[in-house]
Amino acid sequence: MSNEIIPSLFDQKNPPVVVRQPSAAPVRIANPLQPLVFVVVFGLGLLVFGPTVATVTGFFGIVLSFVLAWVFAYMVRIAAQWEKALIFRLGKFAATKGPGVFLVLPFIDAVRTVDTRIQTIDIPHRQAITKDNVPVRIDGVIFMRVDDPSAAVIRVQNYTRAVLEYAQTALRDVVGSMTLDQILADRELLGQRVQQMVETEISGWGLDVAAIRIQDIELPEDLKRVMARQASAEREKRATITKAEGDREAAENLAAAAQMMAASPGALQLRTLQSLDSLGASPSNTIVLAVPVEVSNALSAVPKLVDALKPAHPKD
Repeated sequence: MSNEIIPSLFDQKNPPVVVRQPSAAPVRIANPLQPLVFVVVFGLGLLVFGPTVATVTGFFGIVLSFVLAWVFAYMVRIAAQWEKALIFRLGKFAATKGPGVFLVLPFIDAVRTVDTRIQTIDIPHRQAITKDNVPVRIDGVIFMRVDDPSAAVIRVQNYTRAVLEYAQTALRDVVGSMTLDQILADRELLGQRVQQMVETEISGWGLDVAAIRIQDIELPEDLKRVMARQASAEREKRATITKAEGDREAAENLAAAAQMMAASPGALQLRTLQSLDSLGASPSNTIVLAVPVEVSNALSAVPKLVDALKPAHPKD
Protein backbone atom coordinates (compact mmCIF):
# COMPACT_ATOMS: atom_id res chain seq x y z
CA MET A 1 0.00 0.00 0.00
CA SER A 2 1.50 3.29 -1.08
CA ASN A 3 0.99 6.55 0.84
CA GLU A 4 1.29 9.84 -0.92
CA ILE A 5 1.04 13.10 1.02
CA ILE A 6 -0.82 15.70 -1.04
CA PRO A 7 -1.38 19.15 0.52
CA SER A 8 -4.79 20.73 0.25
CA LEU A 9 -4.87 23.32 -2.51
CA PHE A 10 -8.35 24.51 -1.71
CA ASP A 11 -8.22 25.26 2.01
CA GLN A 12 -4.83 26.27 3.32
CA LYS A 13 -6.09 25.97 6.91
CA ASN A 14 -6.45 22.23 6.57
CA PRO A 15 -3.40 20.06 7.24
CA PRO A 16 -2.00 17.88 4.45
CA VAL A 17 -4.24 14.98 3.55
CA VAL A 18 -2.82 11.48 3.27
CA VAL A 19 -4.18 9.80 0.15
CA ARG A 20 -4.13 6.04 0.39
CA GLN A 21 -4.18 4.09 -2.82
CA PRO A 22 -4.85 0.42 -2.00
CA SER A 23 -3.38 -0.87 -5.21
CA ALA A 24 -1.39 -4.03 -5.57
CA ALA A 25 2.37 -3.85 -5.80
CA PRO A 26 3.61 -3.72 -9.39
CA VAL A 27 4.41 -7.15 -10.77
CA ARG A 28 7.74 -7.34 -12.54
CA ILE A 29 8.21 -9.95 -15.20
CA ALA A 30 11.47 -11.85 -14.78
CA ASN A 31 13.90 -11.53 -17.67
CA PRO A 32 15.50 -14.97 -18.20
CA LEU A 33 17.25 -13.81 -21.37
CA GLN A 34 19.76 -11.57 -19.58
CA PRO A 35 21.53 -14.33 -17.59
CA LEU A 36 21.28 -16.64 -20.61
CA VAL A 37 22.95 -14.12 -22.92
CA PHE A 38 25.58 -13.38 -20.29
CA VAL A 39 26.42 -17.08 -19.86
CA VAL A 40 26.57 -17.71 -23.63
CA VAL A 41 28.82 -14.73 -24.43
CA PHE A 42 31.09 -15.29 -21.45
CA GLY A 43 31.26 -19.01 -22.24
CA LEU A 44 32.39 -18.26 -25.80
CA GLY A 45 35.08 -16.01 -24.37
CA LEU A 46 36.28 -18.81 -22.09
CA LEU A 47 36.41 -21.20 -25.01
CA VAL A 48 38.51 -18.77 -27.02
CA PHE A 49 40.83 -17.42 -24.32
CA GLY A 50 40.67 -20.19 -21.76
CA PRO A 51 43.77 -22.15 -22.83
CA THR A 52 45.87 -18.95 -22.75
CA VAL A 53 44.47 -17.51 -19.52
CA ALA A 54 47.93 -17.60 -17.93
CA THR A 55 49.26 -15.13 -20.50
CA VAL A 56 48.60 -11.42 -20.54
CA THR A 57 46.61 -11.71 -23.77
CA GLY A 58 44.45 -14.46 -22.34
CA PHE A 59 43.79 -12.48 -19.13
CA PHE A 60 42.67 -9.38 -21.00
CA GLY A 61 40.61 -11.61 -23.31
CA ILE A 62 38.70 -13.03 -20.34
CA VAL A 63 38.09 -9.52 -18.97
CA LEU A 64 36.89 -8.38 -22.40
CA SER A 65 34.56 -11.39 -22.60
CA PHE A 66 33.08 -10.50 -19.21
CA VAL A 67 32.47 -6.89 -20.28
CA LEU A 68 30.92 -7.94 -23.59
CA ALA A 69 28.71 -10.48 -21.84
CA TRP A 70 27.45 -7.79 -19.45
CA VAL A 71 26.83 -5.33 -22.34
CA PHE A 72 24.87 -7.83 -24.43
CA ALA A 73 22.86 -8.92 -21.41
CA TYR A 74 22.06 -5.26 -20.64
CA MET A 75 20.76 -4.73 -24.19
CA VAL A 76 18.07 -7.43 -23.93
CA ARG A 77 14.90 -6.21 -22.17
CA ILE A 78 11.40 -7.63 -21.70
CA ALA A 79 8.17 -5.67 -21.17
CA ALA A 80 5.05 -7.33 -19.79
CA GLN A 81 1.78 -7.47 -21.69
CA TRP A 82 0.40 -4.48 -19.74
CA GLU A 83 3.58 -2.39 -19.99
CA LYS A 84 4.97 0.02 -22.54
CA ALA A 85 8.69 0.89 -22.56
CA LEU A 86 9.71 4.44 -23.49
CA ILE A 87 13.20 4.73 -24.98
CA PHE A 88 15.04 8.01 -24.35
CA ARG A 89 18.22 8.21 -26.43
CA LEU A 90 20.61 10.77 -24.99
CA GLY A 91 17.67 12.43 -23.25
CA LYS A 92 15.44 12.62 -26.34
CA PHE A 93 12.40 10.42 -26.82
CA ALA A 94 13.17 7.84 -29.52
CA ALA A 95 10.51 5.13 -29.57
CA THR A 96 7.93 3.12 -27.65
CA LYS A 97 8.68 -0.58 -27.28
CA GLY A 98 6.81 -3.56 -25.94
CA PRO A 99 5.19 -5.67 -24.92
CA GLY A 100 7.70 -8.47 -25.41
CA VAL A 101 11.45 -8.51 -26.11
CA PHE A 102 13.26 -5.40 -27.32
CA LEU A 103 16.84 -4.14 -27.48
CA VAL A 104 18.41 -0.96 -26.10
CA LEU A 105 21.77 0.65 -26.68
CA PRO A 106 24.02 0.51 -23.60
CA PHE A 107 25.19 3.81 -22.06
CA ILE A 108 23.01 5.73 -24.57
CA ASP A 109 19.39 4.66 -24.05
CA ALA A 110 17.36 5.15 -20.91
CA VAL A 111 14.23 3.06 -20.44
CA ARG A 112 11.09 3.94 -18.52
CA THR A 113 8.19 1.48 -18.34
CA VAL A 114 4.59 2.68 -17.99
CA ASP A 115 1.72 0.55 -16.69
CA THR A 116 -1.25 0.77 -19.07
CA ARG A 117 -3.75 -1.06 -16.85
CA ILE A 118 -6.69 0.69 -15.22
CA GLN A 119 -5.63 2.45 -12.02
CA THR A 120 -7.83 3.39 -9.06
CA ILE A 121 -7.20 6.76 -7.43
CA ASP A 122 -9.04 7.65 -4.23
CA ILE A 123 -10.57 11.13 -3.95
CA PRO A 124 -10.29 11.97 -0.24
CA HIS A 125 -13.08 13.59 1.76
CA ARG A 126 -13.52 17.20 0.67
CA GLN A 127 -15.97 19.65 2.16
CA ALA A 128 -18.08 21.63 -0.30
CA ILE A 129 -21.13 23.90 -0.18
CA THR A 130 -24.15 22.92 -2.24
CA LYS A 131 -26.32 25.31 -4.22
CA ASP A 132 -28.77 25.57 -1.29
CA ASN A 133 -25.92 26.39 1.16
CA VAL A 134 -25.59 22.98 2.83
CA PRO A 135 -22.05 21.83 3.77
CA VAL A 136 -21.31 18.26 2.70
CA ARG A 137 -18.21 16.05 2.68
CA ILE A 138 -17.86 13.85 -0.40
CA ASP A 139 -15.30 11.28 -1.45
CA GLY A 140 -15.02 9.11 -4.55
CA VAL A 141 -12.75 7.04 -6.73
CA ILE A 142 -11.25 7.59 -10.19
CA PHE A 143 -10.78 4.77 -12.67
CA MET A 144 -8.08 5.81 -15.13
CA ARG A 145 -5.64 4.23 -17.56
CA VAL A 146 -2.75 5.48 -19.69
CA ASP A 147 -3.75 5.57 -23.35
CA ASP A 148 -0.63 7.24 -24.79
CA PRO A 149 2.42 6.56 -22.57
CA SER A 150 4.69 9.02 -24.36
CA ALA A 151 2.28 11.93 -23.92
CA ALA A 152 1.52 11.01 -20.30
CA VAL A 153 5.21 10.92 -19.33
CA ILE A 154 6.53 13.82 -21.43
CA ARG A 155 3.73 16.37 -20.97
CA VAL A 156 2.87 15.76 -17.30
CA GLN A 157 5.33 15.45 -14.45
CA ASN A 158 3.01 13.32 -12.28
CA TYR A 159 -0.19 12.50 -14.15
CA THR A 160 -1.73 10.62 -11.20
CA ARG A 161 -1.51 13.62 -8.91
CA ALA A 162 -2.58 16.02 -11.67
CA VAL A 163 -5.75 14.05 -12.38
CA LEU A 164 -6.50 13.85 -8.65
CA GLU A 165 -6.19 17.62 -8.21
CA TYR A 166 -8.40 18.29 -11.23
CA ALA A 167 -10.99 15.82 -9.92
CA GLN A 168 -11.09 17.54 -6.52
CA THR A 169 -11.56 20.95 -8.12
CA ALA A 170 -14.24 19.66 -10.47
CA LEU A 171 -16.03 17.91 -7.60
CA ARG A 172 -16.32 21.15 -5.65
CA ASP A 173 -17.53 23.06 -8.71
CA VAL A 174 -20.20 20.48 -9.54
CA VAL A 175 -21.38 20.21 -5.93
CA GLY A 176 -21.74 24.00 -5.82
CA SER A 177 -24.05 23.90 -8.84
CA MET A 178 -26.40 21.22 -7.44
CA THR A 179 -28.82 21.16 -4.53
CA LEU A 180 -28.58 18.64 -1.72
CA ASP A 181 -31.66 16.76 -2.93
CA GLN A 182 -30.15 16.42 -6.41
CA ILE A 183 -26.88 15.10 -5.00
CA LEU A 184 -28.57 12.55 -2.76
CA ALA A 185 -31.01 11.45 -5.45
CA ASP A 186 -28.53 10.99 -8.31
CA ARG A 187 -24.93 10.22 -7.38
CA GLU A 188 -24.27 8.86 -10.86
CA LEU A 189 -25.11 12.22 -12.42
CA LEU A 190 -22.67 13.91 -10.05
CA GLY A 191 -19.91 11.49 -11.04
CA GLN A 192 -20.64 11.95 -14.74
CA ARG A 193 -20.39 15.74 -14.50
CA VAL A 194 -17.08 15.52 -12.66
CA GLN A 195 -15.81 13.05 -15.26
CA GLN A 196 -16.76 15.37 -18.13
CA MET A 197 -14.92 18.30 -16.54
CA VAL A 198 -11.80 16.21 -15.86
CA GLU A 199 -11.76 14.79 -19.39
CA THR A 200 -11.97 18.31 -20.81
CA GLU A 201 -9.05 19.51 -18.70
CA ILE A 202 -6.72 16.56 -19.38
CA SER A 203 -7.36 16.41 -23.11
CA GLY A 204 -4.06 15.72 -24.89
CA TRP A 205 -2.33 14.16 -21.88
CA GLY A 206 -2.62 10.62 -23.21
CA LEU A 207 -4.92 9.57 -20.36
CA ASP A 208 -8.34 7.94 -20.47
CA VAL A 209 -10.69 8.40 -17.51
CA ALA A 210 -12.90 5.32 -17.57
CA ALA A 211 -15.23 6.49 -14.79
CA ILE A 212 -15.53 8.58 -11.63
CA ARG A 213 -17.78 7.22 -8.92
CA ILE A 214 -19.01 8.89 -5.74
CA GLN A 215 -18.58 6.60 -2.75
CA ASP A 216 -19.81 8.46 0.32
CA ILE A 217 -21.71 11.66 1.09
CA GLU A 218 -21.36 12.80 4.70
CA LEU A 219 -23.89 15.30 6.07
CA PRO A 220 -23.83 17.37 9.30
CA GLU A 221 -25.36 15.67 12.33
CA ASP A 222 -28.06 18.31 12.86
CA LEU A 223 -29.11 17.98 9.23
CA LYS A 224 -29.31 14.20 9.61
CA ARG A 225 -31.66 14.63 12.57
CA VAL A 226 -33.85 17.04 10.63
CA MET A 227 -33.98 14.66 7.67
CA ALA A 228 -34.87 11.79 10.00
CA ARG A 229 -37.78 13.80 11.46
CA GLN A 230 -38.92 14.70 7.96
CA ALA A 231 -38.84 11.06 6.89
CA SER A 232 -40.78 10.07 10.01
CA ALA A 233 -43.41 12.72 9.30
CA GLU A 234 -43.71 11.53 5.71
CA ARG A 235 -44.26 7.96 6.91
CA GLU A 236 -46.93 9.09 9.39
CA LYS A 237 -48.62 11.08 6.64
CA ARG A 238 -48.71 8.04 4.34
CA ALA A 239 -49.98 5.84 7.19
CA THR A 240 -52.81 8.29 7.99
CA ILE A 241 -53.81 8.55 4.35
CA THR A 242 -53.73 4.77 3.96
CA LYS A 243 -55.90 4.30 7.07
CA ALA A 244 -58.41 6.91 5.87
CA GLU A 245 -58.65 5.26 2.47
CA GLY A 246 -59.18 1.90 4.17
CA ASP A 247 -61.97 3.32 6.34
CA ARG A 248 -63.64 4.86 3.28
CA GLU A 249 -63.49 1.60 1.33
CA ALA A 250 -64.79 -0.32 4.35
CA ALA A 251 -67.72 2.11 4.71
CA GLU A 252 -68.56 1.76 1.04
CA ASN A 253 -68.51 -2.01 1.29
CA LEU A 254 -70.67 -1.94 4.43
CA ALA A 255 -73.18 0.35 2.74
CA ALA A 256 -73.37 -1.94 -0.27
CA ALA A 257 -73.81 -4.96 2.02
CA ALA A 258 -76.58 -3.20 3.95
CA GLN A 259 -78.45 -2.45 0.72
CA MET A 260 -78.21 -6.08 -0.35
CA MET A 261 -79.45 -7.30 3.06
CA ALA A 262 -82.33 -4.82 2.97
CA ALA A 263 -83.38 -6.22 -0.39
CA SER A 264 -83.25 -9.82 0.94
CA PRO A 265 -85.05 -10.25 4.33
CA GLY A 266 -83.39 -13.59 5.04
CA ALA A 267 -79.84 -12.28 4.43
CA LEU A 268 -79.64 -10.58 7.83
CA GLN A 269 -80.71 -13.76 9.61
CA LEU A 270 -78.10 -15.80 7.72
CA ARG A 271 -75.42 -13.26 8.59
CA THR A 272 -76.40 -13.47 12.24
CA LEU A 273 -76.15 -17.25 12.15
CA GLN A 274 -72.69 -17.01 10.55
CA SER A 275 -71.55 -14.66 13.33
CA LEU A 276 -72.86 -17.06 15.97
CA ASP A 277 -71.10 -19.97 14.28
CA SER A 278 -67.74 -18.13 14.21
CA LEU A 279 -68.06 -17.14 17.87
CA GLY A 280 -69.04 -20.59 18.99
CA ALA A 281 -65.84 -22.22 17.74
CA SER A 282 -64.09 -21.32 21.00
CA PRO A 283 -65.41 -22.99 24.18
CA SER A 284 -64.52 -19.92 26.26
CA ASN A 285 -67.13 -17.77 24.52
CA THR A 286 -70.67 -17.51 25.96
CA ILE A 287 -73.34 -16.16 23.62
CA VAL A 288 -76.55 -14.62 25.01
CA LEU A 289 -79.13 -13.69 22.36
CA ALA A 290 -81.55 -11.36 24.12
CA VAL A 291 -83.91 -10.63 21.25
CA PRO A 292 -84.40 -13.20 18.52
CA VAL A 293 -84.34 -12.07 14.95
CA GLU A 294 -88.00 -13.01 14.47
CA VAL A 295 -89.06 -10.66 17.26
CA SER A 296 -87.08 -7.85 15.70
CA ASN A 297 -88.77 -8.48 12.37
CA ALA A 298 -92.19 -8.51 14.03
CA LEU A 299 -91.54 -5.23 15.83
CA SER A 300 -90.39 -3.61 12.63
CA ALA A 301 -93.69 -4.67 10.97
CA VAL A 302 -95.87 -2.97 13.67
CA PRO A 303 -95.66 0.55 12.20
CA LYS A 304 -96.71 -0.77 8.83
CA LEU A 305 -99.69 -2.56 10.42
CA VAL A 306 -100.77 0.63 12.23
CA ASP A 307 -100.70 2.61 9.04
CA ALA A 308 -102.79 -0.02 7.33
CA LEU A 309 -105.49 0.05 10.05
CA LYS A 310 -105.98 3.81 10.03
CA PRO A 311 -109.38 4.88 8.62
CA ALA A 312 -109.22 6.60 5.31
CA HIS A 313 -110.22 10.31 5.43
CA PRO A 314 -113.12 11.28 3.24
CA LYS A 315 -112.37 13.54 0.36
CA ASP A 316 -113.40 17.12 0.62
